[in-house]
Order: sequence, then structure tokens, then C-alpha cells
Amino acid sequence: MVLKKDTDYESNVLSFNLQTSDIIPAFPYIAPFSSAVPDTCRIVRSFIKGSVDYLSHGAHTNYYDVVRKYLDKLLIDVLNEVILNTIQSGNIGVSQAMQIAANISVLERACDYFLRHAAQLCRIPIRSVERPQASLTAKVVLKTSRDEAYLALLKFVNTKLDEFMALTENIDWTMEEMPQNGNECINEVVIYFDTLMSTAQQILPLDALYKVGSGALEHISNTIVSTFLSDSVKRFNANAVMGINYDLKMLENFADERFHSTGLSEIYKEGSFRGCLIEARQLINLLSSSQPENFMNPVIREKNYNALDYKKVASICEKFKDSADGIFGSLSNRNTKQSARKKSIDTLKKRLKDFN
Repeated sequence: MVLKKDTDYESNVLSFNLQTSDIIPAFPYIAPFSSAVPDTCRIVRSFIKGSVDYLSHGAHTNYYDVVRKYLDKLLIDVLNEVILNTIQSGNIGVSQAMQIAANISVLERACDYFLRHAAQLCRIPIRSVERPQASLTAKVVLKTSRDEAYLALLKFVNTKLDEFMALTENIDWTMEEMPQNGNECINEVVIYFDTLMSTAQQILPLDALYKVGSGALEHISNTIVSTFLSDSVKRFNANAVMGINYDLKMLENFADERFHSTGLSEIYKEGSFRGCLIEARQLINLLSSSQPENFMNPVIREKNYNALDYKKVASICEKFKDSADGIFGSLSNRNTKQSARKKSIDTLKKRLKDFN
């Protein structure tokens, strides 16, 4: 929503206490929410006034609780239902899901304004509605809908990332020469991710920005590992591993840059975007290692490969062309024992079930 002058800012932002700073911005100002937000606030404000006017002519002497009850009902049964139906309709894309998430965040803040406005019209002390326990139930419900919007947004983003990556199609898994750089598809992934984060940074709060960024990078990591496990990849060699290692380094460097440039590093001091790629990184480190058998050492495995699932590693190692029956043999044998043990447990479960 573009606000061209201070009067627009007054009527669409200040009048509903939607501002995040006391400083008046320069104009034209691009608000992080769409026009649906102030339009909704006007409807709700009119509903509050109409409710108070109606109840003030009745026998009620303290009708604030009644106004609050029906305000909650309006926000939950009408507004929230409309938002959820829009999210679940399947007719929105990445930009719409992102804008809906941003709008809900602002509407959550507006709930406090709605309560204060109701209290003012009912002529009760404002401080009585500023206690945490006095907040609207709708504020909690809207937060749940915001999470739903984040999930929808991530679903769209991950689907687009899958289109760009398509690793089984874009990578030669048995390349004869060692690559000099990464795979072309990762460049497209980085460009898309950069555009996504730049847009999200303009309208989403930082906690939402972190969820979107970390969710997308975790999906990339999962996709890399899943591709190694895929039936479409029958065999692979060290050169293919080297190419993906280049890809990961590019993604990790970009993740670090984005994490710091967005200001997320100041809030999430214990976290990072790079950490979202940890499973793929540990797998590539293992496949690139000169002593992969160290994976069998519990101490080393916990220190260097704690994000890796043992069975996944065993299945992937079976496909490593450069070492079919060599250094990864112990993993394959151990996997066979694990399968035999699982079969025994399944038989035991069946017999116990028959016994009962």
C-alpha cells in the first residue's frame, strides 16, 4: 500500500495505531500491509461503535464485556474464516501468501487498538484492558492463521525451488572429469532465494523472515540428501560429489551474507541460515572424506556427522561407484544386520499380537 502524503498516513496507519515507530516516514511511503488492513479496521471500528450505541440504550450498565464478546466473535468467525478460506483456496501464489502473512501480523497488533477503542466508548479505564489476560482471544487465533500462511508460503517456495534444482535431471552423477565449479541450477536457486528474501524483508517481521529463509534452506538440504537416496540415481562418483560440494559452498556463503545483512544475526545469536544446510553438508563431508570409515566411530560420528541418519548413509554408500565394495563395505554389512534385526522384531510383534 503506497501512502503519498501525511494525511494518508494519518487515516490509514496512525488512526489505528498500526505504526511500528513514532517517527513519521518520508513520502511516498510503502506500507508493509495492503489496503485490506485499514479497510478491515474501519469495518471493525464501525462495528464496535454500532454495538456500543445499541447496548447503551438497553438495561445494561456494564456492557463492555458484551461488546468484547461480540468483537471476538466477529474477528474469529468472520475475519479469520475469510483469511483461512483464502489461504486454503489454492488460488494464491508466493506473493499473495507473503502479503497475507504480513497483513495478519498487522491485524494482530490492531486487536489491541480494537480493545482500547471499545473501552473508550464504554467509558471504562483504558488500563483495565491493557493487562495480558484482558487481550482478545482473536489475537491468538489470528496468530494461528499467520502460521498457516507461513506454511502455505513455504509450500509455494519449496515447489519453486524443486523446479530450479531438479538434481536428477541437471547433474551428471557419473561425470568423468572433476568439475571446476558448481552446477548451473544452483545459480538459479541463489537468484530466486535472493529475490524471495529481498521481497520478504520489506513486508514481513523478522521472525517471519527467519522462518521463510530457514524453511527454504532446510528444504534445499533435504532435497540434496533425498536425491542421493532417490531411485533415479543408481550410481554416483566422487566427481559428482565434488560438484555438489561447490554448490553447497555457494549456498552457505550466500546464507551467511543474507543472515547478517537482514539483521537476523542480531536477534538469533545462537542460530544461522548456514546451519539449515547441516545435513547436506555433513553428507558431502563424509562422501569427500579420505577416511569415511570413521563414521563407524561413535565419538567421531557424534562430533562430525550427528545430523546424518545411519540407514540413509548406508543406502547412499551402496551407490558410490568409486567404492562399491571397499571402504563403505562395513556400512553395507551393518545395514544388513539392521534389516535382519528389524525382521525379527516384526515377527515378535506379530506373535505377541496373535497371543493376545
